[in-house]
Amino acid sequence: MSLVTLRPWTSEDLPSLLTYADNQKIARNLTNRFPHPYTEDDARWFVGFASDESDKLIRAIDLRGEAIGSIGLHLQNDVFFRNAELGYWLGEPFWGKGIATEAVRQMLKLGFDYYPFINRIFARPFGSNIGSQRLLEKSGFQLEAHFKGTLDKYGVVEDELVYGVRRDLKY
Repeated sequence: MSLVTLRPWTSEDLPSLLTYADNQKIARNLTNRFPHPYTEDDARWFVGFASDESDKLIRAIDLRGEAIGSIGLHLQNDVFFRNAELGYWLGEPFWGKGIATEAVRQMLKLGFDYYPFINRIFARPFGSNIGSQRLLEKSGFQLEAHFKGTLDKYGVVEDELVYGVRRDLKY
C-alpha cells in the first residue's frame, strides 16, 4: 500500500500549499522560480499553472487528504521532445520518511504511461543537495553529468548534477 497518492492540485489545497511551501530550506534547493517568501498570490498562481497540462504534468503529493508537496514532469521541446524534466519538493515535516521516494516512483510510472513518446526522465539537483541525489539514486536514476560551478543561488555558486532514468529500465 502506498504512503501517498499523486493527484491534481485544487484551490482547496491553498492553505497546505502556503504552510509547506513557505520554507527557506525548500526554496534554497530549487530554481528562483520557486519564491521565498511564498505568498498567497504565489500559491494561487501555482495552482493555475499546475492545472494547465499542455506541456507539463504536475501533481500534489497527498498524504491522508492533505497536499504536502508537489511533483511534476516538464516536457522538453524541439530535438529534446523525448525527454521530460522531473521537479519536486516536499514539506519539511515529511522529510526522511520515504514519502519523496514513493512519490518519485509513482511519477515515473505515471509519466512513462501518460507520455508514450518519452524515453528519458531527468532531474537536476544542486551539488550540495545530497538528500535529493540519494532519492534519485534510490529511484533508479543514474548520474549522467556533473557541471562544476554553473548555478548561483543566493550568491552561492553550486554544481549542477544531471540524473536520468530511461523507459527501458526498471522503475
